[in-house]
Amino acid sequence: MEEILRQALLYDFYGELLTGHQKRVYEEVVLNDYSFSEVAEDLGISRQGVHDMIKRCNKLLTGYEEKLHLVEKFVHLREQVGQVKELAEKEEKNPAMQEITSLCATILEEL
Repeated sequence: MEEILRQALLYDFYGELLTGHQKRVYEEVVLNDYSFSEVAEDLGISRQGVHDMIKRCNKLLTGYEEKLHLVEKFVHLREQVGQVKELAEKEEKNPAMQEITSLCATILEEL
């Protein structure tokens, strides 16, 4: 999985477990793609402080995933629903398969 996507998914699932300050720094650097220097200047902290905070947040978020596996389960479920949708699309003449395709599309949108 691409590192930025992995970080975004980890944040989506576990970001609320970070402190407000950690969330702000992480969002600015990882999600909004600001440089360490820009965030440091904006928050009045050192560039090294921003770097350390990102490293600490990544470690925390990865630790939560190692214990709970929510991102892993999400990605696996999304892949499985996609496979079901592909199989159902091959048999579109069958009305039941059309309904399955539609349900799969809805599930994938909601995930």
